Amino acid sequence: MSFNVPILLILWRRPGATKKLLKVLRIVKPRNLYIACDGPRDGNNMEFNKVRKTREIVKNEIDWEAKINTFYSKINFGCKYGVSNSINWFFNNVEEGIILEDDCIPHVDFFEFCEVLLEKYRNDKRIFCISGANQINKNIGDGSYFFSRYNHCWGWASWRRCWKQYDVEMSRWPEYKKSELIKSNFFLKKEQKYWIKAFDKFYFHGFPDSWDYQWFFAALINGGMTVIPNKNLIENIGFGEDATHTKSGESPLKKIPNKESGSSGILPISHPSFIIRSEFADRIVERKSFSGPSFLSILWIKRFLKKVNNKIINVMKKIFHKIPKL
Repeated sequence: MSFNVPILLILWRRPGATKKLLKVLRIVKPRNLYIACDGPRDGNNMEFNKVRKTREIVKNEIDWEAKINTFYSKINFGCKYGVSNSINWFFNNVEEGIILEDDCIPHVDFFEFCEVLLEKYRNDKRIFCISGANQINKNIGDGSYFFSRYNHCWGWASWRRCWKQYDVEMSRWPEYKKSELIKSNFFLKKEQKYWIKAFDKFYFHGFPDSWDYQWFFAALINGGMTVIPNKNLIENIGFGEDATHTKSGESPLKKIPNKESGSSGILPISHPSFIIRSEFADRIVERKSFSGPSFLSILWIKRFLKKVNNKIINVMKKIFHKIPKL
């Protein structure tokens, strides 16, 4: 078995995660690999060793026939420029392809899913992105996938024609904000306020150090939709101390059994009858991942109780830590 769609791997300082990702890739044996790896931060010897080990794993673990293109940096560019520069490099060399960060471990069916839909929607300007991540764990519509405004980027694929719309500085945000077109994208005031605040914080203060706000903004202002599979095909293992943004909490993407073998249930692909964004699915994603649930709703109460419980646990840990050991 071999796979012809170009794949970009975005790595950094996680040799263990990189090894898990390559274990799945070995099954499909991609022939055309682009591998980007940011450099360690200045003066961080531990990080230097982790980056070195990550690159050694790439050298040692890719034991199938493949053309390997590398984009290794000696210095650290951070999440914003490190990732965006890597994707720029990728789409400067290919017309379409798959992008996987080191903490996004795909089910083997993810690759055929992307291959089929990259071809199907190659010239359809309505479609901006193909995601392997399904965060709502619900089946939407009558096909193997549905459409969303959220271009989930934990394992995804796209085309050069779409990435051309990407602007790492998000320079059109003030113009878009002034036009008040955000009211057309988000009907609820709560959602509008959330995204205005988030985009303002990014544009004016550079927080967070990220590349994906800009990708979502590019899709938003161009009316682009994202394909979402009705079965989650990505396991995110990037929650923990080595993460840049997700040091705490749990991944919304559940563990996938038998990633290297067995069926995910997504193949053979059945195409939906209508190319329409699911407002129902997007509302769930918005409440779970962004602006949050309505006040005193069941989800709001669950979150509130979880926060209270976590605070009690942290207080108890501090108390017991101060008690002298006998």
